[in-house]
Parts: sequence; structure tokens; C-alpha cells
Amino acid sequence: MLTKEHIDELLARSGNVVSTEGAKIGSIGQVYVDDENGQPTWVTVKTGLFGTSESFVPLEGARLEGEDVVVPYTKDQVKDAPRIDVDGQLDPSEEDRLYSHYTLSAGYQDHVDSDRGPLGDHEAVSTAGFDGDNDPHRTTENNNLDDGLTRSEERLKVGTEKEAVGRVRLRKYVTTENVTQTVPVTREEVRIEREPITDADDVAMTSAAHLGEEEQEVILHEERPVVQKETVPVERVRLKTETVTDDVTIDEQVRKEHIEAEGDDTLR
Repeated sequence: MLTKEHIDELLARSGNVVSTEGAKIGSIGQVYVDDENGQPTWVTVKTGLFGTSESFVPLEGARLEGEDVVVPYTKDQVKDAPRIDVDGQLDPSEEDRLYSHYTLSAGYQDHVDSDRGPLGDHEAVSTAGFDGDNDPHRTTENNNLDDGLTRSEERLKVGTEKEAVGRVRLRKYVTTENVTQTVPVTREEVRIEREPITDADDVAMTSAAHLGEEEQEVILHEERPVVQKETVPVERVRLKTETVTDDVTIDEQVRKEHIEAEGDDTLR
């Protein structure tokens, strides 16, 4: 268990509160000590966005490890602790709610109750501006501030990130189709021509004439279609991306603090 001898060392650090599993719960906020004996009994943990939320954790069973405080509780258990204003002092009813949440033993509660003094108050010692030579029981977090309250609110910080949503690829495949084309072709045919012999040809033909069998042969030709195929490039196809801008409406809830004054008519 941490003792009052550890307060100076604890407040001088800018460490974190860590669970026994080694998970970071949050950064150290304030240390609450007993009014009567100055022993540290509670530490607040800054959690949430920008550390705007603080949760109370008992220091019973806690130990120092480097710059961090290791507590025997889980991260979820600390974050689910009752919300209590960090106003510099814990009253008995608030402590009872915390005891119930952390299921502390009755012996420990009795021990703390006996250390509280008549009013059972515990005061906070700030982690900022602590001077070990001064009284460790007084609150020092507002030494350099006025007596007013700081009002905070959440604001949206919206950005964009690029993520893969699909994949497009080019794939080439082969199909078959019929092509009809007319081609002119030529062929040879036999035609019989008859020519009478004239008087001028009679002498020559008579000397060569003889009676007998004779034949003449002619070879016929024709054209036939011949098909050849060749592969030729006809087109280049490529993928190209372009950026299109759309408007997306973000609907989120943000919290803000309000400050109002309350009066007590019985005071003068």
C-alpha cells in the first residue's frame, strides 16, 4: 500500500494508472489523503477524450512501478466507477458509493473510517505545483487560478481517411463470330468454234489432209477461295481512376457544461 512517504514522489511524476493486467487506464489526476494522518487513500484517473473525465480508484493494494501506479482493478471497473465531482474533498456518502463499487472489505472500510477523523473528510492533493516542504494536506490545484469554475464542452473534429472499398481488373477473353464475305473467282470453260476453209487455205490444207482418227486435249482451270487469318492490334484499353466528391452529413452528439449559481437563504 502507498504511504504518505510516497506522495512527493507520486506527485512529481507524470505517470499513468495501470491495471494489474498491464493495461493503461489513464493518467494520474489527483491524490486524496486522509485529513487525520495524511495517508494517501484515493487517486483520480483522467480518462475520456482529452482526459476530461476523472474516476476515483482506491490506493489500497496499489504499488509504484516506474512512473506508474499499478492498482488491483480492471480498466472497465475503473471507468464504470460512480461519477463524483473532483472538488478537492470527499464526503462519507461519496466514499460509501465508491466502496460499494469496488467491493472493498468491511475491514478496510472500518480502517479508513477510523482514519478519517470526526467528519471523515479526505482532501485532494494536486499533481500540479506540489511543494514537498509545504503541508501535503492542502489543495494546491488552484494556487495559480482564480476562484471561478472552468466550463468545458465537446466539439466535433471531423476528418477523412482513405480505405479500399472495391477492386476492378481488366480481363481479356476470346469469343468466336461468323464473318461472311463475297470473293469473285474465275474458271475456264470449253467452247467449240467452227471455221470454214477458204480458197487460200485449200492448197495447204489439202496437202496436210489425211483420213484417220485424231484428238485434242485442253486443261481447264478455275480459282478457289483461300482463307488465311492474321492477328492485328486494334485497340488499347487501360484502367484509370478519377476522384468524385460527395457530401456526407455527420450527426453526432456533443456534451457541454453549464454553470449556474445556487443560493442558501439561511446564510447571511
